Amino acid sequence: MSRTVYVLNGPNLNMLGKREPSIYGKKSLADIEADCRETGAELGLTIEFRQSNHEGELVDWIQEAGDKAAAIIINPGAYSHTSIAIHDAIRAAGLPVAEVHLSNIHARESFRHTSYVSPVAAGVICGFGPVVYTLALQALAARV
Repeated sequence: MSRTVYVLNGPNLNMLGKREPSIYGKKSLADIEADCRETGAELGLTIEFRQSNHEGELVDWIQEAGDKAAAIIINPGAYSHTSIAIHDAIRAAGLPVAEVHLSNIHARESFRHTSYVSPVAAGVICGFGPVVYTLALQALAARV
């Protein structure tokens, strides 16, 4: 069985390190990718790391992961709160999914409190900054 984990990142995450560092931290997405690759190697996982600002591309990658991967980590960004398409793609993929958010979405604006991804995720980790990704890798490694 594949030990590949797709790490998918949604809109505006390409701006990490520049966009509101008081909320999202100073690490860039490239820094987070390096952390994921290091942790993945320690756990015997292959990391497929991607980012898109386009909902349809994220859906395509989730579907691809359903055929090629053992699990998915997704930070859907704002699509967490709006995308039934991502919800449906995750449900169809049939893989364990960890939803991650750098900030605590439950302590922010009320429109961020509801996630369409959470009901189809195995678990959610939020509010701890970039370490949410490596925590999710550890949790998924125990499941696959």
